[in-house]
Amino acid sequence: MNCYTHANQAAVGICAVCQKAICRDCVGRDSPRLTCRDCVARGSVMFGWEYKSTAAIGSWPLVHICMGVDPVTMRPRAARGVIALGNIAIGGIALGGLAVGLVSLGGLSIGVVCAVGGAALGTGISAGGFAVGSVAIGGLAIGVKYAIGGGAFGPAVIDGRHCDEAARDLWMRWLGARSLPPPCLR
Repeated sequence: MNCYTHANQAAVGICAVCQKAICRDCVGRDSPRLTCRDCVARGSVMFGWEYKSTAAIGSWPLVHICMGVDPVTMRPRAARGVIALGNIAIGGIALGGLAVGLVSLGGLSIGVVCAVGGAALGTGISAGGFAVGSVAIGGLAIGVKYAIGGGAFGPAVIDGRHCDEAARDLWMRWLGARSLPPPCLR
């Protein structure tokens, strides 16, 4: 079998991305998978998009945005930065399908200060369909201190059946008397 580009040279293998036979001169990357130069050059266009700011704090870029998969490893790309946006986002402020950070927003959100998402897990305020945190707000809320939601579990709760005084006071401080939930109006 000969190289796709250089018809008179023997191929050393097949590109893992485009499946074309390539010679030694056409190899762009050989680890962890054999990839031709063209696919390495087009990698970000064919398999997603990536942006890293030149400004950085330590080794983390100020902004890192990436989506798609790495064309060689075929694993999802992860955004890692002070502000991280992507399918997988890890950073100070993280936004993504899976978001991990100080403040995170995503489908599955894990946050230290605040987590908002379909499933939100955090040590501070967590809000989502399923929320676990010191203050948990959601459809199913499990709070260490306060829990507000359809199904709420914790020391002070507001749910469809009752309203604890401590949770009512928290609600009043944050949102005011005009927006009290129905169980607290009695």
